[in-house]
Amino acid sequence: QVQLVESGGGSMQTGDSLRLSCAASGQTFTFYAMAWFRQAPGEEREFVAALSWGGGTAYYDDSVKGRFTISRDNTKDKINLQMNSLKPDDTAVYYCAAAGAAGKWYSSGYASQAGYEHWGQGTQVTVSS
Repeated sequence: QVQLVESGGGSMQTGDSLRLSCAASGQTFTFYAMAWFRQAPGEEREFVAALSWGGGTAYYDDSVKGRFTISRDNTKDKINLQMNSLKPDDTAVYYCAAAGAAGKWYSSGYASQAGYEHWGQGTQVTVSS
């Protein structure tokens, strides 16, 4: 049984920084990659950033490249999302996700929700102008 728990959300102002964390428990040794997705009100869930466990390669959506950084806490089964220069367009519920099957992750693509079997409940980030 895998559990992902996000934390760190809040209400911010344009230009602020915020750090989200996702703590994983259970069969985390099966993880191949982890990622962050977000869903704004009335919108589809979209990819934000991903990190492959083995090679440590990071992937970003163009909308956050240069502002957000995904990282892994190697002492724990935990990933972080450092968000700088926040904009109102970043307002969304942010979800942590984990991929347990390399083949599925590669065939789906790092930005596809289909590549991730495990999901957290989400944490709200609100950015006001």
